[in-house]
Amino acid sequence: MNKEFWENRYKSNETGWDVGKITTPLKEYIDQIENKELNILIPGAGNGHEFDYLIEKGFSNITVIDIAEQPLEALKKRNPSFTKNFIQGDFFDLAKTFDLVIEQTFFCALNPELRTKYVTQMHSLLEENGKLAGLLFDFPLTEVGPPFGGSEEEYLKLFSEKFNIKTLEKSYNSIKPRKDSELFFIFEKK
Repeated sequence: MNKEFWENRYKSNETGWDVGKITTPLKEYIDQIENKELNILIPGAGNGHEFDYLIEKGFSNITVIDIAEQPLEALKKRNPSFTKNFIQGDFFDLAKTFDLVIEQTFFCALNPELRTKYVTQMHSLLEENGKLAGLLFDFPLTEVGPPFGGSEEEYLKLFSEKFNIKTLEKSYNSIKPRKDSELFFIFEKK
């Protein structure tokens, strides 16, 4: 699942994960954030509905990284004043720090072999007491994907060494197609 894989998914419109807008759990989480100056990262943002919503709510210090060019070009067209906020590249090569990382399907789109590397990279990308928040899929780990599943038990085991688990619970407000298959989480860097 390299750059070519993701480029082809966008070119052939195989983007079943994209619901065309920000999902309710992330919208409601963002709505309660008071500090509009937070330095925010959205990795593997795809069409970036979370970015659009953050801009609408008055945030401006947002970085989006995606390995695929096509969704970033669409984001640039919708947000011409923010083109410097978009990075086409590999998340694992990013070397900045952030106050908050918003996770929407990126983790579960990665090959499961990269999960430990993801946790280490997230830890290095966050400022002291920085937060990683969003949604993780809650269904048995699959060999075929993306998306690849996972469980609360697996996530606790993966993240607990480097993060304080503030919240990890069934998402009560998931969109209908994802009802009972998502966990909402907030992890704080140790």
